[in-house]
Amino acid sequence: MLIGRKPGRQRRGIDAFEPELKTLVDEAIRTFYATLERPKLTRLWKRIVADCRHNRLTPPSIRRLKRYLATFDAEVMTRHREGRARADAQFLALPGAFSAQYPLQTVQIDHTKVDVTVVDPIERQPIGRPILTIAIDVCTRMVLGFYLSLEAPSVTSVALCLTHAIIDNACWLQDRGISLDWPASGLPQCIHVDNGAEFHARAFKRGCDDHNIAISYRPPGTPRFGGHVERLIGTMMGAVHLLPGTHFSNVSDRGDYDPQARAVMTMRELETWLALEIIAYHSDLHRGIGRPPVAAWTEAVSGRPPRQVRDPLGFLIDFLPFEARVLRRTGIHLNNICYWSDGFAPWIGRCTDKVLVKYDPRDLQRVFVKLDGTYLMAPTRNPGRPAITLWEQKAALRVQRARGRQEIDEETIFQTIAAQRALVEQATTQTRRLRERRAHLRPGQRFPQAFRRTSRRSSCRISPWRYGNDGLSASRSHRSGLCRSIRAGAYRAYPGGSVDRLPACSSGTPQA
Repeated sequence: MLIGRKPGRQRRGIDAFEPELKTLVDEAIRTFYATLERPKLTRLWKRIVADCRHNRLTPPSIRRLKRYLATFDAEVMTRHREGRARADAQFLALPGAFSAQYPLQTVQIDHTKVDVTVVDPIERQPIGRPILTIAIDVCTRMVLGFYLSLEAPSVTSVALCLTHAIIDNACWLQDRGISLDWPASGLPQCIHVDNGAEFHARAFKRGCDDHNIAISYRPPGTPRFGGHVERLIGTMMGAVHLLPGTHFSNVSDRGDYDPQARAVMTMRELETWLALEIIAYHSDLHRGIGRPPVAAWTEAVSGRPPRQVRDPLGFLIDFLPFEARVLRRTGIHLNNICYWSDGFAPWIGRCTDKVLVKYDPRDLQRVFVKLDGTYLMAPTRNPGRPAITLWEQKAALRVQRARGRQEIDEETIFQTIAAQRALVEQATTQTRRLRERRAHLRPGQRFPQAFRRTSRRSSCRISPWRYGNDGLSASRSHRSGLCRSIRAGAYRAYPGGSVDRLPACSSGTPQA
């Protein structure tokens, strides 16, 4: 039998099934009860009763069946019914500990969906739940950096979180109006991550290799190896549950609460709030190390200063996402925003290929354009606009498109299309008729342009060009006679200058 029994001596009478009945019960437990569908005890008992009636056996009572199930090994039964992860979380012994000896020796990075809905900064309409990517130092428990995004975890989110962790946070805090201190920064020696696709991307590995950062992967399906960052995420989400628009930890806790209607915070406001929460976390007592993380960091880095990047801006640019764009006379157009720098002037009209443009999704106020091997920073052409993120800009565009679709007048559109079709048909008919009239002329023959009636009783004016099928020359001496012949019906005049002699009928009168 696949399911083990508890070790030790069993009570008398519990296992006293007849051999044939015991085989039937064990088979029902193995194929029906010990499955991931997790049927209840009542369903198992009814199935056994039906099988016993089919085989003409006396079924056991439900109490006796319950006592019989209690003799099976709980860990093995949990593994079959609830999976390996739940069984390991409940029964697996963890005698060791994952630790580091000095700051930035090991940094853990992970993602989670934030339990709160954010709104766009323009219309203040809900746009979704962001993804939080966060990094923690294992030795001191200091949070090194984080990154918020409305897109799925990617190389960009990991790179921007790592950039935030490595570069000094003073300017970042100042831009968000935070006067408190966040002293943690520096190049890690090793990054400890799970087996997500974003951590195996070539761009992420190449960036880490360029800066001598090792990558360590957890064993697949073992979240306990990332316990430090997992506990940090739990602490942050517990604080987020106090914000308007929270989703709580599960549906039962939410009750009648409507996160979409209660949401009030934008991405940038949530980012600032999380930064303040992390600074407070640094100053509070951490039970794992027995002291505040900021105190542990300050003491540790005093004897072993962390590695710092020589060019913080260059390091940031190395990990930023990029697009290829044409350098126009008006500047660079990216994400429906126009960027300009005076350094573009010498390249206007001389740059035939597309240029590489790197941008920071957290702040669309500037881009970095690669020209002649170096990056040139270009701000927006309208510096008075507020700093927004890429996802806030996309959300605003969706709102504008939806508003434009609501203002569409379908009746006017169809009336316009019908009028255009009628105009095309009328022009086609007129053109076809004129071409049919000209089809009989020889090359070079045309009706004089000056041929037109000037008054009711005046003669027709005809230019001295060649006309008609008889090859006559329209000289000045023949004009009056020709005009009289046309009025009499001997010639036919066409628009455009052609004149034909009409054939005579048997009575001598020209046929019209």
